[in-house]
Amino acid sequence: GTCFTGATKVVFGTVAATSFVVVSDTEITAVSPAQTAGTRDITVTTTGGASKPVVAVAQFIYRA
Repeated sequence: GTCFTGATKVVFGTVAATSFVVVSDTEITAVSPAQTAGTRDITVTTTGGASKPVVAVAQFIYRA
C-alpha cells in the first residue's frame, strides 16, 4: 500500500492489531492479534480514511 504515514489503526478482520509501527509511507509492521483459524482482511486507517482490501495481499490467514 501507500500513504501509510500517519496511520492510526490496523485491523485484522474486526480485531485491532496488538501493536503496529509505520516504517515508511509504503510499509507497516504490525503484530496480529490472536484469532480463530480463517482469512481476515487487513484494514489500515489514516487521516484520509480506511483502506478497502480488494486483493489477496491485503489479507491475513490464521492457521489452527
